[in-house]
Amino acid sequence: MSGALNTALVTGGARGIGAAITARLKASGLRVIVADILTPEPGAADRAFQVDLSDAGAAQDVFARIAAEEEVGCLVNNVGIVAPAALEDVDLADFDRLFSINLRPSLLAAQALVPGMKARGAGRIVMNTSRVTLGKELRSLYSATKGAAQSMARTWALELAPHGITVNSVAPGPIGTDAFWANNPPDAPLTRQIVARVPVGRMGTGEDIANAVAFFCAPDSSFVTGQTLFVCGGVTVGLAGN
Repeated sequence: MSGALNTALVTGGARGIGAAITARLKASGLRVIVADILTPEPGAADRAFQVDLSDAGAAQDVFARIAAEEEVGCLVNNVGIVAPAALEDVDLADFDRLFSINLRPSLLAAQALVPGMKARGAGRIVMNTSRVTLGKELRSLYSATKGAAQSMARTWALELAPHGITVNSVAPGPIGTDAFWANNPPDAPLTRQIVARVPVGRMGTGEDIANAVAFFCAPDSSFVTGQTLFVCGGVTVGLAGN
């Protein structure tokens, strides 16, 4: 089985958490392919495709090419964006944009790569979701897309288990990436509250998420499927108490 899991595709793997996932999987000995609108740093990935994954046709084309040219055993659906807004201010254009980036590429990538995984008798799919699936102010669209991804992962876990393919989700809590600070101004009261409530006493890092993804991609995780691992420093455990 391990030979069938030697190559990984990371969507949105050029920057932020995605770049940390790319680096961690490479450190584990995997060949790593990145599909992103941005270009990875030199040497960060073994192969990179620059593509706007919100363009369904372009995404299908690049995933089909990867499936034809590479034996991808681990798919990490990481690409995603945030559009903070109060309920009354949610823009329908953002609704379409977030679903086209945060969710649709996961389906298109899986449709392209799962046939090869089935043929090889093994595979790993990991969704990068979020703790906002449990609720967070100003995240109507983001939480909807991430909740949908987790639900889709559980469905796929049941469908694909007989073929040796596991499907799991990693749900980050507050991670100190550029994207986090862009959407959570450091001086804002709500941001200070988020940071203060992390039980382990620190913000998470991209590497924290990457380690969890690497676990789900490993051959030894074959009995774990349909699960969501909250990598949040204990934030989700303490929600009721707060």
